[in-house]
Amino acid sequence: MHIRKAIKGVTLMELLIVVVIVGILTAIAFPNYRDFVTRAKRAEAKAALLKIATNQEKFYLQNQAFTSNLSQLGFSGPPYKSETGAYDLSVAPNPTLAQGFIATATYNVADAEQSKCTSLSIDGTGSKTNTGSYTDCWTRRN
Repeated sequence: MHIRKAIKGVTLMELLIVVVIVGILTAIAFPNYRDFVTRAKRAEAKAALLKIATNQEKFYLQNQAFTSNLSQLGFSGPPYKSETGAYDLSVAPNPTLAQGFIATATYNVADAEQSKCTSLSIDGTGSKTNTGSYTDCWTRRN
C-alpha cells in the first residue's frame, strides 16, 4: 500500500482571490486617501494664513503698522512655504485699505488640486477669499 502525503501550499485560485480582494480594497481606499491628503494640505494653508493674520495683529500693536516681511511674523525663509511645502506664502499691503494687508497661500504642486483651489487669501479685516474652480475652499470638506 502506498500512502500519499498531503501537499501543503496555496493554490492558484486562492492566490487569485487574494489579489482580487486586495485590488478591490485598493480601489476603494486610494481615492479616500487622496481626498484626505488634499484636505490636509488645504487645512495646512488655512492654518498658515490664520497664523499670519494673528501675527500681523500682534506686529501692528507693537509697531503701529503692518509688515510685508514674513520673517518678522515668525516664518522662516525665503522662500516662505507652508509646513509641507505645498503652498507658497506671501503677504502684501492691501491696495483697497490704507492700513491693511493681504496674506495669500498659493498651491504649488502640479496636480488635479491645483485648478480647484489655486490660492487662498485673508486680509486684515478677516475677509477670506480663494481662486480656482471651487468657490468654497475655506469651508469645503473634500
